[in-house]
Amino acid sequence: MPKNGEPVEYQVGERTVRVSSPDKVYFPERGITKRQVAEYYLAVADPLLAAIGERPTTLKRYPDGVTGEYFYAKRLPKGAPPWVETARITFPSGRTADEVCPTEPAVALWAANLGTFDFHPWPVRRSDVDHPDELRIDVDPSDETGFDDAVRVAQTVREVLADAGMTGYPKTSGGRGVHVRVRIRPEWDFIAVRHAVIALGREVERRLPKLATIAWWKEERQGRVFLDYNQAARDRTIASAWSVRGTPRATVSTPVTWEQLAEVHPDDFDVLTVPEWYAEHGDPHTALESAAFGLETALEWYERDERDHGLGEMPYPPDYPKMPGEPKRVQPSKARQES
Repeated sequence: MPKNGEPVEYQVGERTVRVSSPDKVYFPERGITKRQVAEYYLAVADPLLAAIGERPTTLKRYPDGVTGEYFYAKRLPKGAPPWVETARITFPSGRTADEVCPTEPAVALWAANLGTFDFHPWPVRRSDVDHPDELRIDVDPSDETGFDDAVRVAQTVREVLADAGMTGYPKTSGGRGVHVRVRIRPEWDFIAVRHAVIALGREVERRLPKLATIAWWKEERQGRVFLDYNQAARDRTIASAWSVRGTPRATVSTPVTWEQLAEVHPDDFDVLTVPEWYAEHGDPHTALESAAFGLETALEWYERDERDHGLGEMPYPPDYPKMPGEPKRVQPSKARQES
């Protein structure tokens, strides 16, 4: 018998998906195998497809398990079966790629066989890849803060979204943070959506000045929880709901209600526990599809902040081309030294 077990086959709808080396240990700390990751994705196939279906999706692959090297697969891997569909996306550089676009549950199992832990879907549908239909707010604790602080900031995000006429849906990030998803009408481009996230983040910062910040430069954050507005930039993604994360515990980014968010801990959710959680609680993000919201109020806030307070564009990620209106992409302490 092969070292990591004979291949096994799973019937997923009309597809037969082969999983090789099923006994290969992917998470040594807990002895979780490739087979268990694959079967986890079978257990959550329906809500996972609701989160990534019809979306260009980057695969974060760990072919040697969590202790090995990982990489982001932004193009359709060679040898993919013909039923794995794609969507063409454009990077900030102007280059294009045909990225995996899940359309059926079997795609998740096929990807798991390649060592995919988490799925990183773009906030767009294949039918319109230049106009996001999902606004995402990434609440990221600093080294000095933790999950409880992220939850407190996320609750304020909820209030600010409500004041802007929107409803947000939270999930654990799988680490120490919280992600908040909002369904929006696909009427704005990436720049406008990012501006809306900046405006929302500034309002959260005003309400929690000692705990929350949208400062891009780490030296300016003073240990506060960071609202990472650049996750709304083109080609920036977060792990989807129901994604396995590359942590020693094999944690899962799990959708919860706002009430549950105040009661849970990220370590409650992993490859072994989430199938039972899902069976008991269902998908709390189902209601996400019930209404699509507009960005008018948030964009009015952005214009107000620029007009009345001189708060305009903010730095983009370092690999981006220089963007219109962007300030110098240099950390403040270095800028002071050069002046």
